[in-house]
Amino acid sequence: MSAVSPVRPAITPARGPVGPPPRVVPPYATPPRQFGPSPNGTMHRPPMRKPRPRPYPRRSAFPAVSVIVPVRNEARNLEIVLPAIAAVRPAVHEIIVVDGHSTDDSIGAARRTLPWVRVITQTRKGKGNAMACGFAAATGDVIVMFDADGSADPTEIPAFVSALVAGADFAKGTRFAEGGGSDDITLLRKTGNAGLNGVANALFGTSYTDLCYGYNAFWADLLPLLELPDVNAPAPPDGMLWGDGFEIETVLNCRVAAADLKITEVPSVERQRIFGETNLRTFADGTRVLRTLLAEHRRADRRKKDRAQR
Repeated sequence: MSAVSPVRPAITPARGPVGPPPRVVPPYATPPRQFGPSPNGTMHRPPMRKPRPRPYPRRSAFPAVSVIVPVRNEARNLEIVLPAIAAVRPAVHEIIVVDGHSTDDSIGAARRTLPWVRVITQTRKGKGNAMACGFAAATGDVIVMFDADGSADPTEIPAFVSALVAGADFAKGTRFAEGGGSDDITLLRKTGNAGLNGVANALFGTSYTDLCYGYNAFWADLLPLLELPDVNAPAPPDGMLWGDGFEIETVLNCRVAAADLKITEVPSVERQRIFGETNLRTFADGTRVLRTLLAEHRRADRRKKDRAQR
């Protein structure tokens, strides 16, 4: 049975808008050295920050943190969100923007806003595939899943990392524990989430309080255990591979529970989207989550039977 224990954030989430005002773009992810005119009159700037290679993720008290940001037509939000992530202290190791074939120049906006950001394009379609592509590209010890719409607070990243360093395998964000909250969730979605929590907890023996929240972090060495679809596999003629869509967060929650990993919930405050319209569809997405729970429970049962027969 997977134990889910609460943990208080290591910081107090900021109230108000996330990050600096629009189009105010700090050029560095870490505090720059003092610079100014050199004797010849030119301006001296410190070198551009680049992530150091980490081909073999490890667990340590000071992990390198990779933040994965899937985007599709989020150019205006990236101008605010990326500098806010870069301003987090301790500084993150890298930010990977995974573009879902945007038509609004999200890639250009990301590179103009934060020149050292890593930008890749997902191999198929769907949020799950975008996440898997980001996971595969990450070189850090810890992976943080972060939405590009401004709803997640970057100042909470240290709390997620602290939970992992304290012994958790998977740090699960929750809006419904003490210290958490939401400026965006409706009563209907909150009620539906509570019902889905109950189903998940009954099927997997967990104590989740917020199954459907996508702000999560985990140790990178768990990726093989999650068995996500190969990012280089071809897309089917119609539809998507299992795990390529919005079911990705539920798939991850189910698989870490089925693997008996240590899960810690981290209180988080969800903000309203800054620009644009949400892609959430309450009934359709709720039905998809329920189908995912049942499918993942069947998968976990098959795995147990296979292991017992060996």
